Amino acid sequence: MSQENLLSSIKGLAATGASIAKTRLELLSVDVQIARSKFIRLLVMIVCTLFFLFFGLVMLALLIVIYSWESDRMLALSLLTGAFISIGVILALLIVQSFRTMPQLFEASIAEFAKDVEELSH
Repeated sequence: MSQENLLSSIKGLAATGASIAKTRLELLSVDVQIARSKFIRLLVMIVCTLFFLFFGLVMLALLIVIYSWESDRMLALSLLTGAFISIGVILALLIVQSFRTMPQLFEASIAEFAKDVEELSH
């Protein structure tokens, strides 16, 4: 009888472990779906933003150069080039900084796994 109880306890423990693993994998799947949708949305927004900003800046540069064509076209081109390069460098630095401060991927899943480990160790 004690072997049957032991076998029953082991089966119950295995079922509980499988249930916990299934729940954690579902949570991980949800985290992946959320991360993927955020990434795609952000990528589309970045591409659209860059598209419109690029053409806006080209039109602005053309406007300034055409406006100053008779007097100081080289000065206008030099100032615009310097401004574009400066803005590009500043934006590149901001992008690098944002990548360094990004939250960890699967943060919720990792926290749940840590709780599971803590519960099982007691």
